[in-house]
Amino acid sequence: MKKIIALVGSLALMLSLTSCGADLNSDSARSGERVYILKMSTQINESHPLMEGLEQWAKNVEERTDGGLMIEIFPSGQFGYDEDVIEQAILGANVAVLTDGARMSNYVHELGIINMPYIVDNYDEALKITGSSLFAEWEEQLAEEDGLRILSFNWYDSARHILTNTPVRTPADLKGLRLRTPGAPVWITTVETLGATPIAMGWGDAYNALQIGAIEGVGAQHTASYGARMFEVTKYINKTAHIHLINGIVVGEKWFQSLPEEYQEILMEECRSAAAENARYVESIADDYEQKMVDNGMEVIEVDIEAFKASTESAYEILEFAELREQLYAETGLKF
Repeated sequence: MKKIIALVGSLALMLSLTSCGADLNSDSARSGERVYILKMSTQINESHPLMEGLEQWAKNVEERTDGGLMIEIFPSGQFGYDEDVIEQAILGANVAVLTDGARMSNYVHELGIINMPYIVDNYDEALKITGSSLFAEWEEQLAEEDGLRILSFNWYDSARHILTNTPVRTPADLKGLRLRTPGAPVWITTVETLGATPIAMGWGDAYNALQIGAIEGVGAQHTASYGARMFEVTKYINKTAHIHLINGIVVGEKWFQSLPEEYQEILMEECRSAAAENARYVESIADDYEQKMVDNGMEVIEVDIEAFKASTESAYEILEFAELREQLYAETGLKF
């Protein structure tokens, strides 16, 4: 049954790509020269601040390759769920996905640690982990064994907090609350150890689920919360900062290896550069998004961070990340 569902999802995505004008053969003619096209898929909408970084990346790649490699951006989940796009990338389609370590942990378990609760306290600490030799080993494993190439893993979408209609100050206040979460084990286990009941669903379904009472809260970064108008269906921003959302962009290894070596280097260099610049921009405006939600009637709750950190420690044992965290901290100089 799972294979049938996966096949249906892949066929649906291929039809979607075709209807959007995507060419799965990944190239076209330009004055007799081959032009490589990369279809960049993301769930974020056109107004999200990460879009500026993606657009800058596309512009820089086009300029450096003199139009030989073009990136077309498809926001708002036009290609469907990320998991389906990832499967198409593995099969060789000319698609890229903005994704996270939790989803990549379905392929290389260790990559999920970057989305573990309180693994870092800010973007600079996250860079120490994604820049470590251990992380580089996992990236190579992902390419060699699973057919996915990480172009860069330094995109940043700020800290995730919990939005509810009742104030939350300690993990006990979350007991029994149904909290929306992505479906990967890292996300689900984190919500459980925070004290809530995880309900896996797509972000696009969360607003309506809150309206009808199917869930009672969401965990999200301010850019996503404001963009989805969560201030209309929740009252409190509970400042847990339980995850600093570090994202990566992945493409299929088959497609990546079809590029000239020069284009491979340019694609990755410009991805890292655009992400680094955009991350600082996101850092600088996170508080502005919070204020916009407050202006729309929400109230900020300062939680007991130490209590939340203590409650999520068990997630490291459950998901077998405790020893790995020690290894990473030893290499990077980070501390518990």
